[in-house]
Amino acid sequence: MNIRRYRLAIERTYTDRMTVQRVEKVKVNGETKQQLVTVFEQQPCRISQKTLSANGQTESVNKIAYETKMFTSPELEIKQGDTLTVTRGNITRKYTAGEPFPYESHQEISIQREDKA
Repeated sequence: MNIRRYRLAIERTYTDRMTVQRVEKVKVNGETKQQLVTVFEQQPCRISQKTLSANGQTESVNKIAYETKMFTSPELEIKQGDTLTVTRGNITRKYTAGEPFPYESHQEISIQREDKA
């Protein structure tokens, strides 16, 4: 299999964009604090729904909880627990990254979205 050609074919599907943030230790005015830091911005990716969510409707709230899978470049270091802000067209949503599964041509990451409708 020609990995280069396979990778180019996969990358043609990357129509979404993501920003990756994670909590890191940073120095602020001489003090070390943990802060959300942007690691990558506007990186190409593709999200795909992994499982449909069950209806989480209660009398007071409708909870959104489902899993999706994200495909992106294997060079991007994404860690479990990172916050991913993904834009598809006019829609922007936040997800939490699971453990990445790397391939030579791409990496797959299970991402979860939890929100209230």
